Amino acid sequence: MPEYRADIDGLRAIAILPVVFFHAGFGFAQGGFVGVDVFFVISGYLITSLIHREMIAGEFSLARFYERRVRRLFPALFATLSACAAVAAWLLLPQDLRYFGGSLFATTLFSSNIFFWLEAGYFDVAAERKPLLHTWSLVGHYFDEHHLSAHGAEAVAETLRPAFE
Repeated sequence: MPEYRADIDGLRAIAILPVVFFHAGFGFAQGGFVGVDVFFVISGYLITSLIHREMIAGEFSLARFYERRVRRLFPALFATLSACAAVAAWLLLPQDLRYFGGSLFATTLFSSNIFFWLEAGYFDVAAERKPLLHTWSLVGHYFDEHHLSAHGAEAVAETLRPAFE
């Protein structure tokens, strides 16, 4: 297992501060979404570095990669979904609860990004009224955001190089 990088964890913690400040309503953090982008870039670097090391060592397994992601993400995801569902059942009106149920179902199938994209439009519900909107990032955090990074391309090139020599 690679060594723990406290410096990178610190950068990720700093990256989420604009997001937290934005959601807390601080006026100076209107561009809080930038923190999400920075967090994704840093996380992509970490994930790609791990894959790169495993590929070079001949130990990379896509199944093991996803197994680690499931062990890391699922407990927090399902705790969040359970808490949101409990609060939604208590607070939402029937029509809003049906909409929430659709987003809950899409999230459990890891297709919330598609669900929310199809729902986007002029007459759409405001983002503040979509408690699971943030789950879009779980669908393809690594593959959607980072697989084309320079570091990822370098990892693939180094892995494939012996086949072409």
